[in-house]
Amino acid sequence: MFDLSDPVNVTMLMVLGFLVVAHVTSLVLVKLNKIQSPEELLLRLKSWWWIIGLLFLSIVSGVTTSIVLFGFISFLALKEFLSIVPTRQSDRRVIFWAYLTIPAQYYLVAINWYGMFVIFIPVYAFLILSVRMVLTGKNSGFIHSVGVLHWGMMLTVYSVSHVACLLVLPLADATVTGFGLMLFLIMMTQLNDVCQYLFGKLLGRRKIIPAVSPNKTWAGFIGGLASVTALAGLVGPILTPMDLQFSLMAGFIIGVSGFFGDVTISSVKRDLKIKDSGQLLPGHGGILDRIDSLMFTAPLFFHFVRYFYT
Repeated sequence: MFDLSDPVNVTMLMVLGFLVVAHVTSLVLVKLNKIQSPEELLLRLKSWWWIIGLLFLSIVSGVTTSIVLFGFISFLALKEFLSIVPTRQSDRRVIFWAYLTIPAQYYLVAINWYGMFVIFIPVYAFLILSVRMVLTGKNSGFIHSVGVLHWGMMLTVYSVSHVACLLVLPLADATVTGFGLMLFLIMMTQLNDVCQYLFGKLLGRRKIIPAVSPNKTWAGFIGGLASVTALAGLVGPILTPMDLQFSLMAGFIIGVSGFFGDVTISSVKRDLKIKDSGQLLPGHGGILDRIDSLMFTAPLFFHFVRYFYT
């Protein structure tokens, strides 16, 4: 039952309300010819409705549905990654085994077997897939292929699975749910991206890494970091077991790691000479374009919370 005394439910209603206001405002500005590239803006908004709608539906449906959703996101992300990064024809069967690690990893999340969850991909999958690749008998391009596959799995499966694992954390405070932690992480990560973009547009002059991401500026980074840290301090004590001090620390961690997640995927795209990682999300690009920051913030936030609050 939808309980309005639950901070998670109230937060979801507020996010939906904000999205409605943003959509109506955008339609008015488009009608007044105040927006450049209105088609792209409307496509972005439409994609946000789908993204937020699926996320909130999974939250309302329960823990199992949410875990399945993030397992599917990992599948799409790994598929997209392997579609843009060159792999050998001989590695097709090895890649099939890589996809099988996704249900295995998320099953470990579902049964809350932390000891195996935390080492399954970086240890067991790392060793098994390397051996499977050796058994193909192909030496040419081996180092490149094995590096691509393992790094892609660490980003798209291992890192992303930490979002789902927040749902089964045995928190010391029984009044707080894992949904609050998950919602906090996703909201702060996305707000960090938005705030860095806005501050960069408004005040950005000095670029941080122009060869990797020409739009990233010191003003955007510092403004986004300060904003998300302050917002985390406000939201953290409501949605999570963290007090003000630890919420600010979590916000700082998300701000810094989110920035580096973004520029890391930007570096991948520039190396491959592509603008977007895919076309799955109209107006945004591919799934990797949307979760690039989350792939870095999720494991760091998860272990931060687990160390201090379980």
